[in-house]
Amino acid sequence: MKVSERRVCRALGQHRSTQRRLPKGRADEERLVADMIELTRQYGRYGYRRVAALLRDAGWQVNDKRVERLWRREGLKVPMKQPKKGRIWMNDGSCVQLRPEYQNHVWSYDFVHHRTDDGRAFRTLNILDEYSRECLAIRVKRKLNSIEVIDALTDLFILRGIPAYIRSDNGPEFIAEALRDWIRAVGAKTAYIEPGSPWENGYCESFNGRMRDELLNGEIFYSLREAQIIIERWRNHYNTKRPHSALG
Repeated sequence: MKVSERRVCRALGQHRSTQRRLPKGRADEERLVADMIELTRQYGRYGYRRVAALLRDAGWQVNDKRVERLWRREGLKVPMKQPKKGRIWMNDGSCVQLRPEYQNHVWSYDFVHHRTDDGRAFRTLNILDEYSRECLAIRVKRKLNSIEVIDALTDLFILRGIPAYIRSDNGPEFIAEALRDWIRAVGAKTAYIEPGSPWENGYCESFNGRMRDELLNGEIFYSLREAQIIIERWRNHYNTKRPHSALG
């Protein structure tokens, strides 16, 4: 259409200056994007909400909407959404009621298996407080049995106190008679999940998935000692720096 700009603007009721004005970003946008990309490089599995929280911790006054807009503009990768999980129901129709109500109320622990670069397997014993989401300890060894579990719990009981319950699956290390007798003797109670129902240990299973996704899948461990150092460093980051959406 060969129609002048003046005539088109008059017909549409727009001021002519709107056709010439170029959008300008904020003065700090370039630095903000650079910091976003750096955080994405460090924590490749974080979404824009966690990156926004890290930016605010670093001193930026920025909300989630602005970070999301820049995130999409830069084509940064959004982590895959996880499938929703339903409530936990027992055979009699009642819902499992053991929920953490305060710190040191319910601890949970579980094993994660991985390998060093030479193909040799190692295990991690992950222990966390379900209420605070704090990872209390990660013990990394080639082999971990019930005696190692008792040893790890002993150290934590001295430092943190004794929890009311300890939740776990029905692995042989956790149902060993020596471990059960020892837990009972110190004044705690065991809370075993139903066999074949890992979702009942949801806090620990969620942590294990985060650990594998954010750390184990992206690292090559050339020795067990290297694995111990890197995993402990990640645990400290998880407890002190990593944003937890459930905790705000």
